[in-house]
Amino acid sequence: MLLKTLTVKQVNDYLKSIVGSDIILKHIMIKGEISNLHFRGQALYFTLVDEYSSLKCVMFEEYVNDLNIDVKNGMSVIATGRISVYEKSGAFELLVSKIDVEGAGALFLSFEKLKQKLRNEGLFDSGKKKPIPKNPNKIGVITSPTGAAIHDIINILRRRKPSIDILVVPILVQGSSASLEIEEAIKKVNRRNDVDLIILGRGGGSFEDFYPFNEERVARAIYNSRIPIISAVGHETDFTIADFVADLRAPTPSAAAELAVTDVNIYNEKIENYKRSLYHYAMSIIINKRHHLNSLKKSIMSKNPIVKNQQLKIRLNSLNRIMEDSIYSVINNKKFKYISLIDKLNTLSPLNVLKRGYTLTMDKDNVRPITKVENLSANDKIYVLFEDGEAKCTVNEVRIYER
Repeated sequence: MLLKTLTVKQVNDYLKSIVGSDIILKHIMIKGEISNLHFRGQALYFTLVDEYSSLKCVMFEEYVNDLNIDVKNGMSVIATGRISVYEKSGAFELLVSKIDVEGAGALFLSFEKLKQKLRNEGLFDSGKKKPIPKNPNKIGVITSPTGAAIHDIINILRRRKPSIDILVVPILVQGSSASLEIEEAIKKVNRRNDVDLIILGRGGGSFEDFYPFNEERVARAIYNSRIPIISAVGHETDFTIADFVADLRAPTPSAAAELAVTDVNIYNEKIENYKRSLYHYAMSIIINKRHHLNSLKKSIMSKNPIVKNQQLKIRLNSLNRIMEDSIYSVINNKKFKYISLIDKLNTLSPLNVLKRGYTLTMDKDNVRPITKVENLSANDKIYVLFEDGEAKCTVNEVRIYER
């Protein structure tokens, strides 16, 4: 028999038609615990779970408006509707038309019972929580090796502190054996002496997915840990027993990495600011000291006898130059006046008259000039001065002219 090849859509459509025509599946009531409850638009989406399996459910707007109960995660309910196949994924889903409350879900009751027990024992007391180290050198990360959480944690730790040493301890984060693996991983890290801090976490999921972190063995392993533990399970709105017992709860794995180490970039920026401030402060001190030193130099130089002597020498040389200039000026002025007087004397001098052919008659002692003939007598001795010499003469006769 030759088989016909079908597309995935054709198979899913075929399965949907078979399921849709089944009398039992057309109207069915299913009991289970609500998990992963959320709205998308006006439609209500959730998962019905029991101890062994789960089924995705959706209640559309027309039925949500008739819902008269406040549904919550962990509630045990009876959902009425019909089974269908979602073509895109080929998954079965319950199209819910009615929800009736059966009571609190077993998982939720177990969660609340253990939480109350551990609280009464003091495992949640803030006074018993260990301080988170401010600058850990090595961090143990207990989580799934394949999820997004491990990559987020490592990337953020490396970015905030490149020198950090990271020890990854891989575990299952959901399933029946996950709680035992978590307990053993915590004990394993505590046997080491080089780990300063533990981050325990996983990414988002449903309430039942988180259940390994709500088991007593995990809670007591966290409480008995010698090394401080930061819990980071799911998202900000998700709470587990591990969160209550841990030394610090982070809303997400990424937030846990940020809480675990201080961003060294902040320190680098502070160091640069301190360096700039220190440089400006040092420069201001240097400038002030330099001004003060120059003032001291000037003060010392002014009182230094050698410098004082040099200054006096300079002053004396300056005064000498001023005095010499003054003397030369006086001498030149006197010389000029002297020359002027000489010129005047030469002009008035009888010798200049002699040059023109005249003579000068002096008495016998050649001291006083004789200007009138009446002052002479016969036989008087006189001197007659010429331009080029003198002659000693004797008066033979005196004649006085009448005017």
